[in-house]
Order: sequence, then structure tokens, then C-alpha cells
Amino acid sequence: MARVSNGNADEANRIFQLQQEISQLKEAVTSHAVVDQAIGMVVALGRVSPDEGWLILKDVSQHLNIKLRNVAEMILLWGRTGEMPEKIRAELEDALDRHGPAQIPGSPR
Repeated sequence: MARVSNGNADEANRIFQLQQEISQLKEAVTSHAVVDQAIGMVVALGRVSPDEGWLILKDVSQHLNIKLRNVAEMILLWGRTGEMPEKIRAELEDALDRHGPAQIPGSPR
């Protein structure tokens, strides 16, 4: 019966760990791009700085207990389709009121 040496097992474990790390880094890069695009939309919409756009996204995420990336995805989807869940729209509007002067175009307020 062949035995696997500790060196080979350690090497295989290290390769597995590196593959997991690469996968996590790829996901982080994709997530960062989605968030950056949503910040750009908030900046244009709310006439706020990029730092304020980040704070607005973070506020919406925290107030609704929804992951920031998911909020960003909904904002990007809204940019493409014109549709946004009402609770996201309302919270985004509230956050813009707290941080900027504008209102979401077409909103009922």
C-alpha cells in the first residue's frame, strides 16, 4: 500500500488553500466593480461626491440589512430597467436626503 508523505499532503493542502484564496479574490474584484458602478450612479443622481456616494450605499445597506453588493446590484438593475423595489427606492431617497440635495427622478415624493 502506498503512503502519502507529509510533504505531499502539505503541498496538496497548500494548493487547495491557494485555489480558495484565488476564488475569493476574483469574487471580491467582481463585487468591487459592481459597487463602484452603483456609486457612480448615486454620484450622478444625487450630485454628491464619490465618498458621499459610498456612504449613501452603506446607509441603505445597513438600514435595510441587505448586503451592500446586493443593494448595488439593484441600483444597477434600476439603471437598466427603470425598476427598483419600493423599499430600496425609499431608503435610497432617505439616504440622499441625508447626504445630498437631489431626489430620485420619477419618485412619488
